[in-house]
Amino acid sequence: MAYKADGKVHKIFDTEQKSATFQAREFVIEVADGQYPQMVKFQLVQDKCNLIDGYAEGEAISVDFDLRGREWNGKYFTNLQAWRVARADGAAAPTADKAEHPTPAVAGGDFDDDIPF
Repeated sequence: MAYKADGKVHKIFDTEQKSATFQAREFVIEVADGQYPQMVKFQLVQDKCNLIDGYAEGEAISVDFDLRGREWNGKYFTNLQAWRVARADGAAAPTADKAEHPTPAVAGGDFDDDIPF
């Protein structure tokens, strides 16, 4: 399922190498929601980790993302997996990937199922 959110960049985290074949990067946007703005965290994975490069904290952006969820050892995890980031005016950052929709982050048997995300 594809969703879209608009907001201002609040925080951009460094890329983390989760395993030898998997990397992820998180960022937070502030979404105006009436009197109480919401801080919403998104995750970028694999070759999408650089999509947030070229953006600065406080900049208005639009994020296309998929809602992901899974169960691991009786616990449930939800993730907002971003696959496109653009400036609020519709322009992409100079370093942004122009792919329309993501390819699966993990292909084949390279996925370590012991990781809870």
